[in-house]
Amino acid sequence: MHGSLDPEEKVMNDIPKHDWTKNTDQFFAWEDNGIMDRIQDFIETLDWEKGDDIVVEMGGTQVSGIDQPEGYNKKWASPLGHRKYNKDCFIVLKNRSRSPVESSKPMEREFKPQHPFEEKK
Repeated sequence: MHGSLDPEEKVMNDIPKHDWTKNTDQFFAWEDNGIMDRIQDFIETLDWEKGDDIVVEMGGTQVSGIDQPEGYNKKWASPLGHRKYNKDCFIVLKNRSRSPVESSKPMEREFKPQHPFEEKK
């Protein structure tokens, strides 16, 4: 593994489905080459620091935004607010401390456009 998550790499394929909080199947997420060990390797590759604001988010999901009438066909429609997880959903690690995005700031001068708005009559 070289530190990138290219689509063809499929790093999650060899991990069995289980509840990592209960170690009932003798697999532990923090063991050598476990999922948490791999995530730690990626974080070290990116030179993220201890104090960085890191958040974990999920992508590849969809939430129903349509309020269904009573007696709707549950096979074809979902109730309002129901979340579906696509087969290709993914986990995103974001480092908010290193985000280059800045909010816009008000102008430090009076606004005088070269071509002022003229209302058509």
